[in-house]
Amino acid sequence: MLGLPGRRLPSAEFLLLLPFLLLLLLLLLLPAAPAPHRAAYKPVIVVHGLFDSSYSFRHLLEYINETHPGTAVTVLDLFDGRESLRPLWEQVQGFREAVAPIMAKALQGVHLICYSQGGLVCRALLSVMDEHNVDSFISLSSPQMGQYGDTNYLKWLFPTSMRSNLYRICYSPWGQEFSICNYWHAWRKNFLRLGRLVLIGGPDDGVITPWQSSFFGFYDANETVLEMEKQLVYLRDSFGLKTLLARGAIVRCPMAGISHTAWHSNRTLYETCIEPWLS
Repeated sequence: MLGLPGRRLPSAEFLLLLPFLLLLLLLLLLPAAPAPHRAAYKPVIVVHGLFDSSYSFRHLLEYINETHPGTAVTVLDLFDGRESLRPLWEQVQGFREAVAPIMAKALQGVHLICYSQGGLVCRALLSVMDEHNVDSFISLSSPQMGQYGDTNYLKWLFPTSMRSNLYRICYSPWGQEFSICNYWHAWRKNFLRLGRLVLIGGPDDGVITPWQSSFFGFYDANETVLEMEKQLVYLRDSFGLKTLLARGAIVRCPMAGISHTAWHSNRTLYETCIEPWLS
C-alpha cells in the first residue's frame, strides 16, 4: 500500500469502524438524559385514638419517611388527650374540616391510617364526605364491629361498680356524651368510593373485645365470635362490605404478639400490613 515514508495508512477495518466510533464519542459528550419522572406518593393522613396525640405516631412517621421518601404525612392534632372523650360525631365534624383541604389538593387521592377510636372516626368520614378521594383506609386495631363490655382503659376511668353496669350508663343520654360509649352505637354512604379497606388487628391486643371486631367480627347470643361474612351488616351489604369484598378491595392482616398501644410503633407490622398499600 502506498504511503508516506515511516507512516502506515489506516486499515480498511478501522475506516469501517470510524463512523461508529464518532457516534459513540458524540453520545458520551451529550448531557445525560433526565431520569424518568416517578409519580409522587399519595398524601397520608393519620387519625389518632383515645387519649393519644400526634407525638404517639413519631415512629410511624419515621417509617413512612424511610420507605416512601417525600410523602406528605399529616398526623392530625385534634381532640388530643382527654379531648378524645368528646362525642364521636363532634369529633367527626372536626376531623372532616381538617381533612377536606388536604383531599382537595390531592388530585390522585389520599391514604387514611386510623388507629383504634380513630378508625371509627375515619369510617364515619367515609360516610359523610360526599366527594372523598380515599384510596386506602387502613384501620389499625379499631373496634369496627363495636366493643363488648370492659376494656383495660376503663380500669382507671370508672370504678368497679360503675364498670359492671357500663352498658346501662353508655345507653343513657349522659353516657352518650362520651366517645367510648358511642362504640356501642353503630351506620352506608359513599363507602364504596373507597379504593381499599385494610383491616389490622390481633389476638394479643388486650383492649379490643373481641379482638375480631377489628375485622368486623363479633359475638353472637352465645358469645361465640362470628366472622364478618356471617354478620347481618355484611349479609345485607348495609354499607358496602359485601360489595368491597366481592371486588377484592378488603385486606385482612392479623398479627399476633402486638399489644394495643404498640400497633403504630411496630416496624414488622408496618412493613407487613401498612407499607404495601401506601402507593
